Amino acid sequence: VMAASKPVEAAGGGGTAGLSRWQLALVLGGPILLGAGAIYLWGRRAARRAKGASERKTPEGRASPGPGGDGGCGQPDGPGHEEMSPLGRAQAAKNKGNKYFKAGKYEQAIQCYTEAISLCPPEKNLDLSTFYQNRAAAYEQLQKWIEVAQDCTKAVELNPKYVKALFRRAKAHEKLDNKKECLEDVTAVCILEAFQNQQSMLLADKVLKLLGKEKAKEKYKNREPLMPSPQFIKSYFSSFTDDIISQPLLKGEKSDEDKDKEGEASEVKENSGYLRAKQYMEEENYDKIISESTKEIEAKGKYMAEALLLRATFYLLIGNASAAKPDLDQVISMEDANVKLRANALIKRGSMYMQQQQPVLSTQDFNMAADIDPQNADVYHHRGQLKILLDQIEEAVEDFDECIRLRPNSALAQAQKCFALYRQAYTGSNALTVQAAMKGFEDVIKKFPKCAEGYALYAQALTDQQQFGKADEMYDKCIDLEPDNATTYVHKGLLQLQWKQDLDKGLELISKAIEIDNKCDFAYETMGTIEVQRGNLDKAIEMFNKAINLAKSEMEMAHLYSLCDAAYAQTEVAKKYGLKPPTL
Repeated sequence: VMAASKPVEAAGGGGTAGLSRWQLALVLGGPILLGAGAIYLWGRRAARRAKGASERKTPEGRASPGPGGDGGCGQPDGPGHEEMSPLGRAQAAKNKGNKYFKAGKYEQAIQCYTEAISLCPPEKNLDLSTFYQNRAAAYEQLQKWIEVAQDCTKAVELNPKYVKALFRRAKAHEKLDNKKECLEDVTAVCILEAFQNQQSMLLADKVLKLLGKEKAKEKYKNREPLMPSPQFIKSYFSSFTDDIISQPLLKGEKSDEDKDKEGEASEVKENSGYLRAKQYMEEENYDKIISESTKEIEAKGKYMAEALLLRATFYLLIGNASAAKPDLDQVISMEDANVKLRANALIKRGSMYMQQQQPVLSTQDFNMAADIDPQNADVYHHRGQLKILLDQIEEAVEDFDECIRLRPNSALAQAQKCFALYRQAYTGSNALTVQAAMKGFEDVIKKFPKCAEGYALYAQALTDQQQFGKADEMYDKCIDLEPDNATTYVHKGLLQLQWKQDLDKGLELISKAIEIDNKCDFAYETMGTIEVQRGNLDKAIEMFNKAINLAKSEMEMAHLYSLCDAAYAQTEVAKKYGLKPPTL
């Protein structure tokens, strides 16, 4: 469910479309590996210098690190072979193995490397580790993954920081579907290589995403539905203006004959589960809404369509999309129902599909909503957000324009249009259009000084442009307008880190966000990433787990599990190899 108060965050679930680059780089503390799932957590400066590497397929001529004797790959055994030292004979066997390897004769190469291993004096750790690693490389060519893993393990036991062996073992574990072991090895490789090798970082990202998806699928299926905070719910409903179910009680809900007979109206209220649900909504007693709506639906009451839509909306809010869908389907198929209800149901189902990473179905629902209710500004506002997620910026701007045409006072649509134009200019690296977009933000906040979202989106653009002081002022304006919006405190906290590297101030603001809304998963996630940066891995894992329990979709949950697994892998690597990436 896309809430208007968090358009940018909503985008964070489906990729990086709505998150500004600085935010990702900062929150995740390092190399940015794009996608809906994991983004690796360390090596803050390394993203800029990350270099690709050719596949590590060749065997080694000498032990690494350390000198280690080598007669050169593929050299013939010279005369006097018999008088050579045991190490010399082992090296000669290895060299012959390298010749076979390069010729694609892997079985013979394996025999030579085996001979090198048996000839090598046991105290020559580095040489011996190279022979095992070379034999693993030959096994890899034959796709004998168990043997690859075993030989790499021997190599690593002899030379614990042996990057080639660790990475080859990581790839073997991937083939054997040992995700946890693969992650540990590739984490060690990333740290040893100072995050400069794209290949190992991509494998880390891939395995983290797979682990995240696997765990989230299981957890989400068995999760306890959880009502979000009242602030989140109100902010969600504020993103709709043509939404009958969120209008004040009884507005447009009394039939003509009831209007003059208040007694009868109150009687209807007594008997109508839907009207009781609306009363509870006004009182912010949200836990009773689903059960009251169900009574109206079971009684096939006068407000059945409204009750189905209200129940579906709260199912979505508690993260139970599978229960919401049949209710939304039913409302959408009710030809005789109020078209505003059907359009609203299509917007909500479309947003649900987008969260489930089904953009084609999502687009179909939004297009159908526009067909059946072309004057409904909400359709264009929410479809515009969808288009931003899909990186279809021009279409997003068209939708926001249509929303503004239908509802000229929609500050939200104007602010989001500015953000879309800014993103387009920023990704196109066009200084003039960036300037024009920034001026657009100035116009919006002048015209709509009470729209917190305008200041929040402007603050993100300002941060992108390194105008930290002004961004900070914009967040303060947001806080003045919406003192109970936890998300703003998180963004302001992140800004302190990027601007002044002020960890204490950053954490203080994020703690304030949790104090305001202890169900703010974004705050726990951010705190977790900061604790990773500080090297407090146990604390980080605790924060990620809190965020996981609050996640509103399986996709968000998968992303959080990826972060948690990355932190956990780092603790294991620290224990095993005494390795730690630099901390703040």
